[in-house]
Amino acid sequence: MMSEQEKKFKSGFVNIIGNPNTGKSTFLNAMIDYDLAITTPKAQTTRHRILGIDNGPDYQIIFSDTPGIIKPAYELQKQMMSSVKEALEDADILLLMVTPDEEILKDERLTEILRSTKIPLLILLNKIDTANQEKVEKAMAYWKKILPQAEIIPISALHGFGLDQVKARIIELLPENPPYFDTDQITDRQERFLVSEKIREKILLHYKKEIPYAVEVVVEEFKESDDLIKIRATIYVERDSQKGIIIGHRGSGLKRIGTEARKDLEKLFGKKVFLELYVKVRKNWRKDERWLKKFGYKKS
Repeated sequence: MMSEQEKKFKSGFVNIIGNPNTGKSTFLNAMIDYDLAITTPKAQTTRHRILGIDNGPDYQIIFSDTPGIIKPAYELQKQMMSSVKEALEDADILLLMVTPDEEILKDERLTEILRSTKIPLLILLNKIDTANQEKVEKAMAYWKKILPQAEIIPISALHGFGLDQVKARIIELLPENPPYFDTDQITDRQERFLVSEKIREKILLHYKKEIPYAVEVVVEEFKESDDLIKIRATIYVERDSQKGIIIGHRGSGLKRIGTEARKDLEKLFGKKVFLELYVKVRKNWRKDERWLKKFGYKKS
């Protein structure tokens, strides 16, 4: 039986869903005040479901960032969309992230699911700083018509507008529960995952076309001492030509990725980082269930 103190504590899973590039990861980072989820202008930046935890004196909000909603074209994307399905099933509160330019979800079935859900639903109309008042009002009216049971809150995750209102409403809606995680914990992910994502972020930022989507990063070694972290990581690509492009002329591309990732990781961990990067080819890994399982996308 819960104590009186535990009964007053509120805790729950607040799951963020939406089309690609609506600002879900930017919103997560802003709400937990930590550079957890990688953010780039490219679609499908987020591949995994990531938990970011906001701990207060009498609440614990467990935000769950998910991949942008797409129609899967190959096995990796199918696994990415399975994490979105999980988010719809285990949420205490659902956040649907949209922008003023959107008038459709990229999976039509999702609209029907959201119409019938009994889970509290907040529609966060993000990027309002990029639109005029008329466009914002039109978007709010549209989503109210599509999902009449939802509450709509205009925000700018990038500039922090409306986030206090969102947080206050989430705390009101949270069920009474003891904390699910230690109250000093900010994510469910290990350091190796954060390292691999930072490296992948730099590849997304610097390479075009298919290259970023054919890349996976695996941290082979993570050794930490009092003043230094030694990291060895492998960048996997699908073709020999992609390996050459990643490495660049005389290694310049790989050096740039390593330098930028190292600087971010030193900020993240608060100590010096020594980072070694290698590139290997695993042909068609995105369609190979064996490799997807090894890379952590496919469950046993």
